[in-house]
Amino acid sequence: MKMKKNAFSYLMLAGIMLLGFTSCSDSDDGNAAEQEGNARLTVNMVDAPGDYDAVNVDVQGVEIIYANDTNVNLNVESEMYNLLDLTGGVYAQLVVLDEVPAGTISQIRLILGDNNTVVVDGQTNDLQTPSAQQSGLKVQLNQTLEPGYDYEYTLDFDVEESIVEQGNGGYLLKPVIRASATASTGIIEGSVSPAIPALVTASNGSVEVSAYTSLDGSFALYGLPEGEYTLTITPAIDTNLNVYTETNVMVVSGETNFLTAITLGL
Repeated sequence: MKMKKNAFSYLMLAGIMLLGFTSCSDSDDGNAAEQEGNARLTVNMVDAPGDYDAVNVDVQGVEIIYANDTNVNLNVESEMYNLLDLTGGVYAQLVVLDEVPAGTISQIRLILGDNNTVVVDGQTNDLQTPSAQQSGLKVQLNQTLEPGYDYEYTLDFDVEESIVEQGNGGYLLKPVIRASATASTGIIEGSVSPAIPALVTASNGSVEVSAYTSLDGSFALYGLPEGEYTLTITPAIDTNLNVYTETNVMVVSGETNFLTAITLGL
């Protein structure tokens, strides 16, 4: 998903936007997390569309950086992700922790390994990530985690804006990441029939979020600020199906708007 002015795309700092933080506290049972000054944290990763065969990133870890410069390693299991698989409602859950120290977080950092690649026209190319390997991909948060609360963040990579083709034919990763929080943004979910490849976009004039449909025709648009949107579904050219547009699609913070199945016509 992405926030964009006028691009057709979906992982540097210049394009980060934090939309808010989350969520609900536990019952007043004197839970241990609250008594010990801990919060609960979930970090997910999704991707917006990009014009590549695959973009493989070697995630080695996640760190949170507090305002007092304290680093906390969240002990993520190392794994390779094809970012282009993380669309159409699919996401990777990087972190689920019941106890994270409360306090003000200035950044989340994604630590990448050396095995990052981009596949273009069937050819696998190394994807250089020098800054990521040294100190991690930095996502600015400046959020305070309160004891006893659940916080869920979604990191949305903009692949199209993040991969730079160099003059020597190589590729460089200059990540653009948008962070949104579950309780302060909403989701649109739905499906198209027939189940064909299509680009689904929600726009309200200033915010635009996109995703491709999955193999079964389903889609999900995350991190939408509350408001009214126009939904546009653009089928792949070879399907010969018409573009579908629906206005007045409402988004409420902390909720998912499940749309009735959409039938695409000629």
